[in-house]
Amino acid sequence: MGHLVHDKDQVYQVLAQRLNKNPVGAPINDTLMAILHRLYTETEAMVGSKFPLVPMTLEQIAGMTGIKEAQLKTILDGMADKGLVLDIPRKDTFYYMLAPMVVGFFEYTFMRVQDKVKLKDLAELFQSYFNNKEVRDEFSGDGTRMMRTLVYESLIPVAVETEVLTYERASEIIRQSGGGAISICPCRHKAVHLGKSCGAPLEVCTSLGSAAEWIIRRGMGKPATVEELLQVLDQTEKLGLVHNCDNVLNKPAYICHCCGCCCVILSGIKEPGKYATHPSNFFPILEAEACTGCGTCADSCHIRAITMQDDKNGAEVPVVNKDACIGCGVCASACPTGSLTMSRRPELHVPPDNAKEKFLRIAGEKGKI
Repeated sequence: MGHLVHDKDQVYQVLAQRLNKNPVGAPINDTLMAILHRLYTETEAMVGSKFPLVPMTLEQIAGMTGIKEAQLKTILDGMADKGLVLDIPRKDTFYYMLAPMVVGFFEYTFMRVQDKVKLKDLAELFQSYFNNKEVRDEFSGDGTRMMRTLVYESLIPVAVETEVLTYERASEIIRQSGGGAISICPCRHKAVHLGKSCGAPLEVCTSLGSAAEWIIRRGMGKPATVEELLQVLDQTEKLGLVHNCDNVLNKPAYICHCCGCCCVILSGIKEPGKYATHPSNFFPILEAEACTGCGTCADSCHIRAITMQDDKNGAEVPVVNKDACIGCGVCASACPTGSLTMSRRPELHVPPDNAKEKFLRIAGEKGKI
């Protein structure tokens, strides 16, 4: 019996090692192992552990696992329903890819209300895992980040309006997508199960393009028109939420509308520079003469990049840590006097062309290739 238990544990260990090989890996610890035991059956763990880093056909995976194709198809469909595997249609067949933890099976687990898994238990485990420094560092990266922040478009200065490209505008990204899907925000859903929900809306998580098609097909979200997605964009801006987007130039897969209390990305920022989101190409500047020192900007900043300090005359004024600021524009939008405005950064971030380039860059920077 002990030998059987050892073999079962070994299957999950090999799965964990495979997940940690992703460009954005999953550092292995006891909490990760507990999460995997709750999400994967032993058979699913074995199948997942065999996946290469590139998408493969059913026939190829059958050859790797030794499982007959008909049986394997049933297993993979079940894993896809749980968000553990992505099945990608190409021409007349499907390619399968093991979902990473983020953006991946964490989000897909909490994108819907379900009773097949104990969400409160998983919420506590994921919260503990994400609070681990090694995990935060893995998600952040030192160069290319998973995500990028989009500035509120209404705050883009008129003087640079013509220079701002489509990839910097959330509304244009949505329009070019032709529509997408709306799901439950996984981070705020997790917070609900922890009893820490901030009250921001749940059904605002935006998926686009082929990612949205997969979300809809697997029952993790509902279809949404361009107009409906723009309404979500407007609604979340009025609430002072941060727009974080897939860090690619062409056809981003998602736009998140984040809060500093619930969001894994924003709440995971414990020190400047350790971000999983690349700052926008803007940052706030202060017109001191108009500032009343009310502190609204500091209160509205989700990552505490603004502090109120005494100036040389003893008056309280906001001081922006430009090394920490992600350039979302929430502070400038909240300012009642208009004394904070958004200015173009001197060096502009141009995202990787697509997801393949993004993950190749990340893997290269982490020495994984």
